[in-house]
Amino acid sequence: MTAPSGRRAAPGTSAAPGKPTVEELGIDVRALDWQRSDGGAGSIEIAFVGFGGAAPGAGGEWVLMRVADDPAQRVLVYDRNEWECFLDGVKNGEFDDAAG
Repeated sequence: MTAPSGRRAAPGTSAAPGKPTVEELGIDVRALDWQRSDGGAGSIEIAFVGFGGAAPGAGGEWVLMRVADDPAQRVLVYDRNEWECFLDGVKNGEFDDAAG
């Protein structure tokens, strides 16, 4: 599958124009410091790339997200602005209905 940007997208995902895939970042995801939501299977894991002392990013600051124990080992890539908008939504209760 080719995404609109002309990049190859993993099955079930799409690559946004101007946003690199985890492969294009050239980062070994196994070497990152992943922060896990809890200890169970299906937990969400987050890693920061290019923030302060974090691993260097490919020309920017990126937040990587994955689901623990995902057999496909998919990793989603968000830029700093997308991450900050998500955090603002959490702080403002935009996702409270989803948690109930």
